[in-house]
Amino acid sequence: MTWTKRATCVMLSGVLLMQTACGTLLYPERRGQESGKIDPTVAILNGIGLLLFIVPGLIAFAVDFSTGAIYLPPGEAAGDDDDATRVIYMDPDEITPATLAAAIQEHTGKQVTLTERDIEVMRFGQGDIAQHLRDAETTQQ
Repeated sequence: MTWTKRATCVMLSGVLLMQTACGTLLYPERRGQESGKIDPTVAILNGIGLLLFIVPGLIAFAVDFSTGAIYLPPGEAAGDDDDATRVIYMDPDEITPATLAAAIQEHTGKQVTLTERDIEVMRFGQGDIAQHLRDAETTQQ
């Protein structure tokens, strides 16, 4: 094999490897998840790989599903992080404005100041918490 053919093969292999398994490359912390909601961003990126290069696209889906990197982390909704609903589990007996503000800052990075009148306690049963919050918001308006 000539030098140019080898260089072309190495470059093509590198490009194909970089294309493979978007979820595993972008979100290595998600490895090991067994199931959950599929992250649309990772699925779309893998789908683009599937359209452009069939074999690497198939490998990308196979790797992301087998590692679990294609799934959203538990408690995280799909979409823009600013609009995502995050569920934080806390002991109801320990919830005060200060502990709630600390939890919000820890999980969102946004500092808030809360008073007793800023907090409304709601109990939800099983189901989609985001839908429960939307329903509660419409009844308050």
